[in-house]
Amino acid sequence: MPAEATPPGLVLRSRAAGAVRRPAVKRGGTSGTPSRPRGGGPRRLFERARRAWDRPLTAYYLILGSSLLITVLGLVMVYSASMIKALELSLPAAYFFRKQFLAALIGGALMFAAARMPAKLHRALSYPMLMVTVFLMVLVQIPGIGMSVNGNQNWIYLGGPFQLQPSEFGKLALILWGADLLARKQDKRLLTQWKHMLVPLVPVAFLLLGLIMLGGDMGTAIILTAILFGLLWLAGAPTRLFGGVLAVAGTLAVILIRTSPNRMGRLACIGATDPGPQDQCWQAVHGIYALASGGWFGSGLGASVEKWGQLPEPHTDFIFAITGEELGLAGTLSVLALFAALGYAGIRVAGRTEDPFVRYAAGGVTTWIVAQAVINIGAVLGLLPIAGVPLPLFSYGGSALLPTMFAVGLLIAFARDDPAARAALAMRQPRVSWKSMRRRVKKRPSGER
Repeated sequence: MPAEATPPGLVLRSRAAGAVRRPAVKRGGTSGTPSRPRGGGPRRLFERARRAWDRPLTAYYLILGSSLLITVLGLVMVYSASMIKALELSLPAAYFFRKQFLAALIGGALMFAAARMPAKLHRALSYPMLMVTVFLMVLVQIPGIGMSVNGNQNWIYLGGPFQLQPSEFGKLALILWGADLLARKQDKRLLTQWKHMLVPLVPVAFLLLGLIMLGGDMGTAIILTAILFGLLWLAGAPTRLFGGVLAVAGTLAVILIRTSPNRMGRLACIGATDPGPQDQCWQAVHGIYALASGGWFGSGLGASVEKWGQLPEPHTDFIFAITGEELGLAGTLSVLALFAALGYAGIRVAGRTEDPFVRYAAGGVTTWIVAQAVINIGAVLGLLPIAGVPLPLFSYGGSALLPTMFAVGLLIAFARDDPAARAALAMRQPRVSWKSMRRRVKKRPSGER
């Protein structure tokens, strides 16, 4: 065999060993360009949004962000809606804003404290808070101590320009006490019996309702009833029991409305487009006028016409109407979206926890805020009777803002205590070790450079 001849098998093996793979070049394209994954565009965006929505800290950020945005936007609208009212009373234009800003600062401190408290401390505070609230609500009915505002005897004068409405704190007290009561009964497996589910929760709730109705505040009584139903629903009340309590509450509500000409007049103003005889529906109709004149983007911040004496209570119960007039449909939808996000986050916290107290408390707070927002906005839109309740975190009123911000702090604390959220927060906290910052240098022998 000649020396230059090589077996064919050896040639093939040598070529295979020395071959280098080159990147494939697509026709009409550039080499090395990664191919786009299938299902791009809207589907990919949807998957990213879904993964972000399912993250452990989603509820935490939604509660914190939406509540702060509602409060800040509420401060802006309180300042805009209350300037004319303050000047009518010969007060500085920023009078109501400064009081609301001070209440927001105090409420922020309460929210931070509630967010840092463990659930055990919240449960320990439930009974003292309930007793103090009942005591203050009894003081309201004593002549010389209680004050009447807009026909409702539900206020205590604190001196200077400050007043206190104990019934607003009664909502928070009922939630904490009811959640602790139901959680202890669930641990003992007593909620399967009707008497343990109703007693003493329903009698104590009726005691608070009676004290509120003595002052004539039907709106706060409706919110308290909604909280009671929310707690019973979360406790797994059977349909017959739930329907029975609802029937009793509905009967009492019908009696209270039928025996009050003022409440009957408010009920008759649902969907009204004309003030009617003796301007009975003046407030409801002018609320619709304010919303209708706002258009898509409003007349501009501070440019409302209805707040110049046409719309009563522009910075309290009907601040949503001024928001629609000045910020338009875009502003009102933004407020609705923030409340929807807060409500969803509260439901998510209540649904994912294993602690019964956290479930009842988070569900009660969510029921409170969402129900009150629906009743207030529904009255402004002419879909519900005017109940005289403020928009949570948004309307003017320190007595309403303080317990609501504390309740939001509860939701933040519960969202942080979720095991997955706690682990995610722990990973984001920077851990600095001094040993890792020092350079490890080998010792050199003496004389070595």
